[in-house]
Amino acid sequence: MRSVSILWPEGRPVSQPIPQAPAYFGDLNLDQVVAGVASKDPGAELLGSVLCDHVRDVDTVRYRQEVFRDLGDGELLTHLYQFAQAMTQVESHLAQLAKMSFPYQRAAWFLDASTLYCDAVRALAANLDGASHTSRALAAFRAFVVPYASSRTFLTLVADTDARRASLAKIRYCVRIRGGRVEVTRYEGQADYSEEVLKTFERFKQGSTNDYRLLYRTGPGMDHIGGQILELVGRLFDDEFTALDHFCEAHAAFPDETVRRFHAELRFYLAYLAYVEPLRSAGLRFCLPAVSATSKEIAATETFDLALAHKLVSERKPVVTNDFHLAGAERTFLVSGPNQGGKTTFARTFGQLHHLAGVGCPVPGRQASLFLFNRLFTHFEREEDLATGTGKLESDLVRMRDILTAATSDSVIIMNETFTSSTMLKDARFLSRKVLEKVVQLDLVSVFVTFVDGLSDLSDSIVSMVSTIVPENPSERTFKVVRGPAGGLAYALAVAEKHGLTYDRLRRRLTV
Repeated sequence: MRSVSILWPEGRPVSQPIPQAPAYFGDLNLDQVVAGVASKDPGAELLGSVLCDHVRDVDTVRYRQEVFRDLGDGELLTHLYQFAQAMTQVESHLAQLAKMSFPYQRAAWFLDASTLYCDAVRALAANLDGASHTSRALAAFRAFVVPYASSRTFLTLVADTDARRASLAKIRYCVRIRGGRVEVTRYEGQADYSEEVLKTFERFKQGSTNDYRLLYRTGPGMDHIGGQILELVGRLFDDEFTALDHFCEAHAAFPDETVRRFHAELRFYLAYLAYVEPLRSAGLRFCLPAVSATSKEIAATETFDLALAHKLVSERKPVVTNDFHLAGAERTFLVSGPNQGGKTTFARTFGQLHHLAGVGCPVPGRQASLFLFNRLFTHFEREEDLATGTGKLESDLVRMRDILTAATSDSVIIMNETFTSSTMLKDARFLSRKVLEKVVQLDLVSVFVTFVDGLSDLSDSIVSMVSTIVPENPSERTFKVVRGPAGGLAYALAVAEKHGLTYDRLRRRLTV
């Protein structure tokens, strides 16, 4: 039987796990998104590498989107959650074996893991058999798991597991403790004194009472006394425990690697869906975007910053959504407007959507068409680092030079408040124009957030967008970013805000 992946189409190369998140993750708050998804399934080893990677293969992205679309079936989703939970217990049991000191304890946990595995595979095969899900990935796995559940290998595992459990369930023994001496003997019909004690005191029972009986822990811990008792039981019932040893040797290679891989990859889908579920419950929309590695005509409606939305929903605050589109030769969003008006959030949203689309995930929005980039770059404002021995302007210029040198026409660049606080307005306008000229020359899809006005006339490929305010109260932001010409006062407002010279702040200071 060939191996089946629900992340990679057959014949597609599988990416190697990346050692760390891309450099742009911090700027776009994607590190918060990954941490949020990982919190839904802390033990899932593939989550980080899948979410931090992006693929530029349209077929691979659509392959994953098909799985997400199938998981919109609530009944199927429930079955897969149950399977994943059972397999997580199997993996946990198997991981504990190396930590156990007593052979028969390891054998018992191995048998329990086998029981969980057999039940999980049989249930999943029964639930998938005859199903009509449309994704290539689940169809391929169904074509594997249904015959596997009827194969001689699996049925032998099931039969041997049932036989060993039935055999061990019949074992009865007695433990007698005399001072420091412990004796273990076969059970031969002796009276159960615990039942006798309960019957004796039953007549004194009045109303509800607390239960002070000691409960044995069910975790993997076992002290040396318990281990020695178990060893003595093994000697008394040599046939049963010898058969258990043979079972462990014969089935040491379970679980099947394809089933194991399916579970590991499935956890990525389930964790992401669990992460976005609170937002969907709050009325926010998600969609599977149309993707292209060639067309730069992109769009999204009712979209939002995923990390910010989680914070706002948890605080029961409203989430503002935005729309955007680039058509024809349009390539760059030039975003301006008053401070704290949602410009940076818009830039982050744009970057988050493109990264998540390249992973194959549903993205925030009612609908979206997005570009599969080869590399994504961000240039966000940084605090001056005295250790480097360079000024802030020089640092900004060096970072921008490195980005523009590495970028190609298939890249995406997101620039946020570039040169705003590191130079004067005249110089900021000059440098911004030079950067935009290079962006236009490279035909890059980009977002340029700036307080500098008069840049959108550089090329027809540049689209001016502004963050809006409430007309009746200019100090109140709507956090909506719409197409429109810059107001002409953005830089002045930014400087005034920086130095506490806006009308509102002056009025508050003068009235104190």
